[in-house]
Amino acid sequence: MFDKTASYYDKIYAAKDYAGEAERIAAFVAEERGRSEGRLLDVACGTGLHLEHLKRWFDVEGLDLSAQFLEIARTRLPGTPFHHGDMRTFRLDGRFDVITCLFSAIGYLMTLDEVAQALQAMADHLKPEGVLRVDPWFTPGEWKPGTVQAILVDEPELKIARVSTSLVEGRTSVVDLHYLIATTEETRHIVDPHRLQLYTVDEMASAFERAGLRVRRDEAGICGRGAYIARKKIESEAS
Repeated sequence: MFDKTASYYDKIYAAKDYAGEAERIAAFVAEERGRSEGRLLDVACGTGLHLEHLKRWFDVEGLDLSAQFLEIARTRLPGTPFHHGDMRTFRLDGRFDVITCLFSAIGYLMTLDEVAQALQAMADHLKPEGVLRVDPWFTPGEWKPGTVQAILVDEPELKIARVSTSLVEGRTSVVDLHYLIATTEETRHIVDPHRLQLYTVDEMASAFERAGLRVRRDEAGICGRGAYIARKKIESEAS
């Protein structure tokens, strides 16, 4: 995923309000912890655009599975620690006051066992009083198959049309992103297939429980898909 289109990712999402979302995350952390500061890890950080704004409040680090995304992120934020790793199995030094997993990246995990494994890895890196925020993909009832999407990038020497049709196979959402990319040298067609799993709220809550986390759901979230807010259980809750 994104291997052939990573260099165009920021242009495709140029209208996304990363600065506003970062401000809402900082406000959420202040409400949860009484202050917006500390060490923050963004899991599935992509090209680092959230971190570019979150560094106003936090000592930020990022982790992603895509080497192409990390190359862009390191150029954007020189000196910021970026880690190449899988959210299910990563191991980093130290623990964090805040861990985020944004923009529905958790939906790419295709089983609840994988979700629980990733949440356990995040919990293992969370300070005892730290907070974890995970932005989910759609639930089965929220997903609307048959929806048609299009994004256009219109620059003097670059045109991109990205179109897709939302489909469903059982509990899996299917989105094949078709890119038509025109430069001064050529026009190319690239298909970038995406499969994200549709989990219910109860299923996600059970995965947090398995990772030793107490969780609540924020129905609005920062981009309209809700959010799960989790903290480690205290000893009496865990026993």
